[in-house]
Amino acid sequence: MDWQRSLLIGAMLVVLYMLFLEWNTFEEAHKPQVDSSMVEALVADPETPVLSSAPEQSLSGELPEVVDSGIQESVVAAAQTNQGHLVTLVSDVLKVVVDTRGGDIVRIELPQHLSELDDGGSPFILLNRTATTTYIAQSGLIGANGTDTSSGRPVFTVKSDSYTLGEAENSLQVDMTYQQDQVAITKRFTLNRGDYLMEVSYLVDNQSTESWQAGLFGQIKRDSHSPQVSSGVGMSPFLGAALHTNEDNYKKLDFKDLEKAPFKDSLIGGWVSMIQHYFISAWVPDQSVENHFSLRKLGGQDLYVLGFTSPQISVAPGATGELKAAFYAGPKDQYRLEEISPYLDLTVDYGWLWWIAKPIFWVLYHIHGVVGNWGWSIILLTMMIKLGFFKLSATSYRSMANMRRLQPEMARLKDLYGDDRQKLSQETMGLYKREKVNPMGGCLPILVQMPVFISLYWVLFESVELRHAPWILWINDLSVKDPYFILPLLMGASMFFQQKLNPTPPDPMQAKMMQMMPIAFTFFFMFFPAGLVLYWTVNNLLSIAQQWVITRQIEQGSGKK
Repeated sequence: MDWQRSLLIGAMLVVLYMLFLEWNTFEEAHKPQVDSSMVEALVADPETPVLSSAPEQSLSGELPEVVDSGIQESVVAAAQTNQGHLVTLVSDVLKVVVDTRGGDIVRIELPQHLSELDDGGSPFILLNRTATTTYIAQSGLIGANGTDTSSGRPVFTVKSDSYTLGEAENSLQVDMTYQQDQVAITKRFTLNRGDYLMEVSYLVDNQSTESWQAGLFGQIKRDSHSPQVSSGVGMSPFLGAALHTNEDNYKKLDFKDLEKAPFKDSLIGGWVSMIQHYFISAWVPDQSVENHFSLRKLGGQDLYVLGFTSPQISVAPGATGELKAAFYAGPKDQYRLEEISPYLDLTVDYGWLWWIAKPIFWVLYHIHGVVGNWGWSIILLTMMIKLGFFKLSATSYRSMANMRRLQPEMARLKDLYGDDRQKLSQETMGLYKREKVNPMGGCLPILVQMPVFISLYWVLFESVELRHAPWILWINDLSVKDPYFILPLLMGASMFFQQKLNPTPPDPMQAKMMQMMPIAFTFFFMFFPAGLVLYWTVNNLLSIAQQWVITRQIEQGSGKK
């Protein structure tokens, strides 16, 4: 009987669903560990970065060249071969570990961004130096009296090994000192409350009898490891370097690009960054001077260096001077990045449709400011977009409904003239003309809307605000896949019912392909972030409602033009 067959099919689908859940659980349990924190198993204590993999090795090729060719670099201080030690700087949003050898930033934790929701609440680690991984931020002085040379790095002195921003304080200032003959050099780190941008400055007190001269450099040194495990489905986020150049406001260079050839440029201001999904680290030098940028691969090593050098300054005998830059390490907050330096906000990469995506995110951001939940914000935004395209969608659905209404007559013509393709084509076009139906009317309005839908897809994919953002019930992170695949199944069902409202394609092969699309989309969307699936599902449901009303009107004769 029919009900028995339906019951059997339903039971088989339930079993397949349960088997898929078990398979997914197995995959999650056996997949490689995500290296989002860059903590390696070879380090005895994963919470403590190593001092240096090789503290006494030559730094030739690692430090930038002196830009002012008229000044010869000289080694003022003897090579420093001792390691130094680690100093911890803690604000409300940053935990920074600095190596006193060179004053390099060797680890940065983000307490307000967790590594994993089910990882016991451990902070996300953006920068780290371990026995097998390198992702650090270096800075120093080069030039005639530079402290950082190919022979060694300075070792700074600091009063304490730990500094914490007080509850009543808005900024934390930590000084590290180094004596270069009769020149006192202070490397100062300044962290501000609620801000991922830290200031790095060198204060030079020249008590010698000769003029002191050097320039500031800052660079990010990183290996090519990927911080996430890709599912192999959907878009892969960009991992690599990005900077502002004379030719491009936003130029991306991945590791393969830097293997082929180094990149150099000079401009007033500028910035250079290392970007990954949701997070960024960036050096922002003095915006009022011409800075020289260099991105390259260190020969024979899996290490890449991207940085800047600023013009050398001269400090007269008995005078003081200052060299400074800023370093950002944190989430891709496009509004904060926009304030820091021109075009730095473009690192929130929406692709070539950014000019549509940015206004969409602006609306989504302000909706969230009212409702306070990113899931409901996505639903309201989807409804607003659907309302904006209401008339255009109505034109498309009206055309589809008319095509559906003409299907019996088109079937009759096919029976009459099936063997004469030319005659069948003529009669079909005549039918369209008599009934005032445009067969392309259902496609063109949809094509017009596609750039907006693609832009929204990129907004939801790239926005760090959705990372670990809950919606309702079992959806506690809109940036990852639905753990029970309920949203993808609802999306597939909505797509299936929407197809039932559309006219059946005359070509049998095309009709079979259309029938398979809901199944194929359901499978792919199982691995997409829940926020994207939520948007697509809501859009489908709104489309079904609108299309059903128009189809009813057409079939009852009240919607004919």
